[in-house]
Amino acid sequence: MPVGPGTTPPAVTLALPFDGRWRVENSPARRVPSHGTNLFATRYAIDFVGVDERGRTAPSTSWRTLLAAEPPELFHAFGRPILAPVGGRVATVHDGEADHHARRSVALVPYLLGQASRARQGAIALAGNHVVIETSDGGAYVGLMHLRSGSVRVAVGQRVTVGEQVADCGNSGNSTQPHVHVQAMDAVDPLSARGLPISFTRFEEMPARGRTFVPRELAVPAERSIVAPRA
Repeated sequence: MPVGPGTTPPAVTLALPFDGRWRVENSPARRVPSHGTNLFATRYAIDFVGVDERGRTAPSTSWRTLLAAEPPELFHAFGRPILAPVGGRVATVHDGEADHHARRSVALVPYLLGQASRARQGAIALAGNHVVIETSDGGAYVGLMHLRSGSVRVAVGQRVTVGEQVADCGNSGNSTQPHVHVQAMDAVDPLSARGLPISFTRFEEMPARGRTFVPRELAVPAERSIVAPRA
């Protein structure tokens, strides 16, 4: 059914694209557009950063954490399997972009100042290595961004099922530390597509400052909460 101007389209239903615990960043439950812009179909995009049982993105800190860049291998998310959140046909694949060093604290500042320059270079400079899946009904395209260099396991035209590994989490593109960026679009080209709302099936969520997980169904997790798949 066509969606009129100013009308919010229906949400695209996704499975979480990973196992284990991940922290939510830039959630559309907090604000829309979630990443502060509608460019590149990111209106309802969401980021997930892998954490351990203590909620840490990395096992340790050092002087480099405060003042310099850190190797991506230090972070829990780096190299974790990234799974297809929907079944469908692989529409776009890009691999070969380098995984750059991560940045926390003071080292973030010069990197953030370069975001406008990266945006002018286009979608690949922002997304890094990525996979876009066309849903089985053809109604949406779901992108998984910032994948690990050389890890993409699928090819354009290949059919994938929910939960099938498509790549590893990396730190390519416009990424300050290893994470996976997920977004849904109404067309395959993010330069011309419109971002679509998303919701996730069957997951557990520990709210920010919470101590226990609660079951969620067909929902968008809140900012800074920790999520994990639920059987």
